[in-house]
Amino acid sequence: MTKYLTDLKIGETATIQSFDTSRIVDNDFAADLEDRLLEIGFEEGLAVELLHQGPIGKDPLAVKIGNMTVALRRAEADAIILDEEIKS
Repeated sequence: MTKYLTDLKIGETATIQSFDTSRIVDNDFAADLEDRLLEIGFEEGLAVELLHQGPIGKDPLAVKIGNMTVALRRAEADAIILDEEIKS
């Protein structure tokens, strides 16, 4: 079963495996999403930790990647595929 960044619980860490922008409903939004994620530091092989989820609809998400904390919309996070191994 494929795991996505949106599947993590607060405090869990996993490694980025790849991206799947086909999951994004809005094609205009998805068109350059992978490039935007790479530009802000989401690269394959890096560990990512879920720090916080917003109170309404769990949006946005705050994630730690390296020494950086980044806020993402759920739609963006839903395009990030993780390795199967999730650490608490």
